[in-house]
Amino acid sequence: MSGPPTDDLALDRAFMALADPVRRAMVARLSRADATVNELAEPFSITKQAVSKHIHVLEQAGLVTR
Repeated sequence: MSGPPTDDLALDRAFMALADPVRRAMVARLSRADATVNELAEPFSITKQAVSKHIHVLEQAGLVTR
């Protein structure tokens, strides 16, 4: 048996990306206006590297673009 159709995989990636509260907050911030990585990192006590990883997950899910 093959895996789920491509649409299902895309939906799975989106839900997985949005399962994290930091990524949800980033998407909410970006829904209001574009932001730099520094602006996205500002409200969180995490490293810039962690912010970049979160952004990468959102990009892979097709939820944001740089």
